[in-house]
This record gives sequence, structure tokens and C-alpha cells, in this order.
Amino acid sequence: MSERSERTVSTMRDVAVVAFAQSHHVRREQHRNEVEMLMPVLHQVKADLGIDQSQIDFTCSGSTDYLAGTAFSFVMTLDGVGASPPISESHVEMDGAWALYEAWVKIQTGAADTALVYGYGKSSPGSLPDVLSRQLDPYYQAPLWPDSIALAALQARACLDAGGTTVEEMAAVAARSRRAALDNPFAQLRGSDDPAVLLKEPEIAAPLRRHDCPPISDGAAAVVLAAGDRARELSDNPAWIRGIDHRIEAHALGVRDLTSSPSTALAAARAGVGEGPVDLAELHAPFTHQEVLVSAALGLGGHLGQLAPGVLPRHRAQRPGLAHAAAA
Repeated sequence: MSERSERTVSTMRDVAVVAFAQSHHVRREQHRNEVEMLMPVLHQVKADLGIDQSQIDFTCSGSTDYLAGTAFSFVMTLDGVGASPPISESHVEMDGAWALYEAWVKIQTGAADTALVYGYGKSSPGSLPDVLSRQLDPYYQAPLWPDSIALAALQARACLDAGGTTVEEMAAVAARSRRAALDNPFAQLRGSDDPAVLLKEPEIAAPLRRHDCPPISDGAAAVVLAAGDRARELSDNPAWIRGIDHRIEAHALGVRDLTSSPSTALAAARAGVGEGPVDLAELHAPFTHQEVLVSAALGLGGHLGQLAPGVLPRHRAQRPGLAHAAAA
């Protein structure tokens, strides 16, 4: 480690997750709007610590106006935080993991010792695969209306053709993940047929079958971050963030290799993933082939049979809330 790197590390503040709460993720939340869906989660995460909003120095949320169909839709969800006391607040047009990163940076600057971070979304009101296409290049790609499942299918085909995975392995990822969800009361989908049975289902966007794709979910999640001694005061067992990094792939289609994820590999290296054993890897992999791709980029092994001893991969279907792995 260089002298400059040592100085940088020595000046970083210790930051930990001291509380977490989430809603039950459902296919369609018909009886509550975003504020009503979010409020119980925010109340719980603070009640678990025995604090109120006055003891939160910074509040940061992550959501997308594409889902709400309204500009600055996040403003109304601040009603869930409360009108009083006044707060220091920020929002990112992205997921909760990006909001967590901003809050972590805010604490590093010394401007805050505690932060409330939440992410939410109601994906059910519209056609999500079509809505997500509005995030593409507005001149060349968005006018073609390629939906998110079709784009994922292009990537899956590229991975299959390159030998990065197989349809059998993809089915095994789905079966293992949804069987693991049997013990998760918050999961929308729990339990699965055997991979051989799953492969008998028709393709919906070749080579993807229904089990390869994420469910559409409505839900919310929140965490509280705290620095140093404040974290120790709030929790007997704070989860310290020892490494964190934020990267993104090139936006336009056709400018990068879809069979690899260099941003994930770089983030993993910068966050120190390879510097010690990995006991649990929780990955944001909306489609089954992406778990294989991201596992390889993190150095966990590209195939289920090649994972390092003791590593338990957990596949998370696409959902609102704190979805992405910090290294992704």
C-alpha cells in the first residue's frame, strides 16, 4: 500500500449499519400509496434504535420518477419522514444502494454522524419492461422501445454463446434462490420446482424463461448508518462497512462486452473483496445469467460448482429498495 493510500485509509471514519427494516414485497400493492407503504418501515427502523428523527443528521432516499410517472415524486414521500423537525435531505434518481453511498460519503465529510437511508418503489401500476426502456439513449435506442427483458435476453444469449453459462445452470440458480426464499417472509416468490422441470417451460424471450426473470414487486427498505462511537451507542453489534466502491458500466448498447462486468470487478478490487475470505455474497442479479456473470467479476467463481469453499451466493430478484450490492 502506498504512503498516500495509508494516509487516506487512516483518515476515513468508521461507519456501520446499525438498523434495517423492510416491507413485505408484493406483486401489486393496491391499498397503499408510496407514503403509506414507506411509513411503517421508517418508523420501525428508528423504533428499533430508540431514536426519533431529531437524532438523524442526514436523510437520503433512492427512487425513480419513471415508476411514479411524476417529476420530483420523491418529495411526497418525505411526508413519511415527517414535517418536523426540519431535516438535511437529499435524493438520488436510482436505487437505495446509491443513496447509501451518498450517505456514507456525507458521514465521511464530518457533516453528519447518523444517516437515515431508504429506497422504495411501486413497479406494478405500469408496464415495467416498457417503462425501463425510457432510460435508454433517447435518440437511437429509446425510440425502438426495446423492453428490459428483451435486452436481458440479448445479454443472456451472448453469455451462452461465449460459454459463460448454460441454461441448465441458469435454471439451477433460479431453483436454489427461490428455495432459499422459503425462510424469508418478506420475499414475493418462495419455493421452486426442480431445474429439469423449469426447463420444460416455454421461452418468453429466447433464451430466457419465466424463472430466469425477476418478479415485478412493490416495496420499501431502510437502514440507519452511524459513525464510530455513535454506532456503538446505538447498537451492540454494528455491521461495519470496511470497504465500499461505486462504479457504472458504459450506458450505450454495443460499446462494451455484455459477457463481462468490468465495473463490478473494479469496484470489488477497490472495496477489498479479494483481500480476505468471503463468507456470504448477496448479489443484485435480476436475471439468472447475471448471477453467474457478477459472481465471476467478484472473483467468487463464474459457475456454481466453482465457488470458493464456504461462499454462499444469494440471488436477489429485482425489487425496489436497497437492492444492489455495494460493490456492484
